[in-house]
Amino acid sequence: MVLPGSCHAAFTVLRQIESVVVLEQLGSSLFDTALQMVVKDRSVNATYTDVSEKDSQQKFMTDFFLIYNLIIGLTPILPAMLLARLGDRGWRRAPIMLPLSGYLLSRLALLLVVLFRLPLEVMYGAGVVFGLSGGFCAYWPGVMTLASLGSTAKDRSKVLMRVELLYGAAGLVGSLVSGHLFLLYSSSTQHGSILLSVSTLLHLLCLLHSITLLQVKPVPIPEPEDACDLLPQAPGGVPVEAPVGRNMVNVALLFVAAMLYVSAVGGAIEILGPFVLKEPLSWSATQVGYGNAAGCTIFLTSFLGVMVFRRYISDTSLILIGMLSFASGIYFMSFVTATYMFYLARSLTLFALIPMPTIRSLLSQQVPASSCGTALTSLQLALKFASLAYLPAFTKIYQQTLGWFPGFVFTLSSIITVLGMIPICVIGCRSPKRQRDETIQED
Repeated sequence: MVLPGSCHAAFTVLRQIESVVVLEQLGSSLFDTALQMVVKDRSVNATYTDVSEKDSQQKFMTDFFLIYNLIIGLTPILPAMLLARLGDRGWRRAPIMLPLSGYLLSRLALLLVVLFRLPLEVMYGAGVVFGLSGGFCAYWPGVMTLASLGSTAKDRSKVLMRVELLYGAAGLVGSLVSGHLFLLYSSSTQHGSILLSVSTLLHLLCLLHSITLLQVKPVPIPEPEDACDLLPQAPGGVPVEAPVGRNMVNVALLFVAAMLYVSAVGGAIEILGPFVLKEPLSWSATQVGYGNAAGCTIFLTSFLGVMVFRRYISDTSLILIGMLSFASGIYFMSFVTATYMFYLARSLTLFALIPMPTIRSLLSQQVPASSCGTALTSLQLALKFASLAYLPAFTKIYQQTLGWFPGFVFTLSSIITVLGMIPICVIGCRSPKRQRDETIQED
């Protein structure tokens, strides 16, 4: 039986990795709002002898998210490496399917916490299960690997940004409706039960989709080793001729820049959740959803930024623009006292998501296709190890500065971002010099 052209095209789209990304992020955006509001509701009765009642609620929320995020950051390390090796041996869907099962179980756990008024600490156990399945640490490199292997080196940055664009668009839609769904309930259910039911259902569909429909494209013929180096691009996106061999110094600099930038972003976003729930903002569930949607909008603006800027500037310049965008926006966030100021600060971070996809794209060009998954997962694991330092640090600093300057952590984040720009500047300066040296040797 031959399918009509439109049906065949739709079926082809459903078999691509992008459809999995959309379903997963729709479910996750609903879960994120639900978790944030459930923790807020449970913090009402929190009391600490050394701080005021309002500060006790902030301390309860930040302590919970610190422990929870450390759990889901640490436990995936070994499973993610094993799944990456399994993926590089030909089982490309394994690093996607197994983590999706962990996503499903963790969403189901929060639903049970809400329905049966279970202790919030149950989510720590759910975090362990989520981590042992590989978590985001295995899932996202698995997605990036499939997207990378299905594209050429020239178009890889654009392809990866398209995936992140869809990720952001799905998060935007999910976040916009999440606050409204959280408030829906009946006499026999609790706030958030309908929201979490929808989230769990979406993750179930996503898991079934990855098992039955997801297609793994054949790995293209690897490009020559001397064409896989980190290169500057001339205006118009035309790559400069590749030098012979690899430049591991540039790879190390990319790792350092990524770790500093993710530390700055991760630490700030970690605190941003509890920050908007306290006075003077005191957001409701609907406002939390809108705030999360504003964050997802950055995926769209970052994608447009890459599409426009990459025609005229190098990849290193792209990364610097993104870092500068986040540094300015998060610094302004330090002084936010009203909702409209929050959105103004967010508007300054329009290109904040450009750096990491660009860094991943450059890194994927340094290794052969057979090791692409391991390389991307190694970077993801390095970022996880960095979270062992920045998550406790930002949390404790925020708790200590609540009384005199709650936004101090955002200023600190801006400073760290500026430090992360230094390795990228070094790469930009070294590449032209290396090209001139090789030209002299050839002459």
